[in-house]
Amino acid sequence: MAEETKQTDETTPSPTTKKQKTMVEQSPDSEWPAAWLMPDGDCENQKAKNMREPNVPVTVAELKDIGICYWKLDASAYDYPAISVPWDPKDAVDPKLAQIRDDRGYSYADIITVHPEKLPSYDDKVKAFFEEHIHDAEEIRYILGGSGFFDVRNKKDEWVRVHIKAGDLMTLPEGIYHRFTVDEDDCIHAMRLFIGQPVWTPFNRPCEEHESRKKYVEGFLEEKKTEE
Repeated sequence: MAEETKQTDETTPSPTTKKQKTMVEQSPDSEWPAAWLMPDGDCENQKAKNMREPNVPVTVAELKDIGICYWKLDASAYDYPAISVPWDPKDAVDPKLAQIRDDRGYSYADIITVHPEKLPSYDDKVKAFFEEHIHDAEEIRYILGGSGFFDVRNKKDEWVRVHIKAGDLMTLPEGIYHRFTVDEDDCIHAMRLFIGQPVWTPFNRPCEEHESRKKYVEGFLEEKKTEE
């Protein structure tokens, strides 16, 4: 410790006493999934792309502004079970996934496949996933195969649709309004990661008085408004 805090002459390099931890940076903008604004009103077919006419793309900067984080991994390079509840994140052999796990403290994971032949009561579950809700913890999803949509509310309370595919690891901040659906291929293979115990409970909108929603609005959205 003394060596780490010792003042040195500007011409003399400080001794390296231990290796510094390297955080995995988020992926460059070019690797982020496509995102766009959805039309106003009810969504008649949740599995369709549901773009406005003309399409209104949403930028990576806008996604980051509402708290989305994203990393691109090579899911095809490693084998994962179709279903594993739980799945120990310590079993990750992908070094990038292992580094993200360690950086962000993910200690629990499971793997599911949302498909008519893999998920009991498939239609009911897919409909339930599409109810607008929040969680009282960060939501982390790593897509191992297939594809689907995460819809999140932007600062104008508009729906932003994000098309997630194999290799996408995306996090949604605690308290953000969101929903999920498979796309028209009806299949997504996903790893769900958690810090500590898994959080399953959705709190359906409206829940403005929920502490996690207040935390998101007051500590994030209002802060962003102030910066603007």
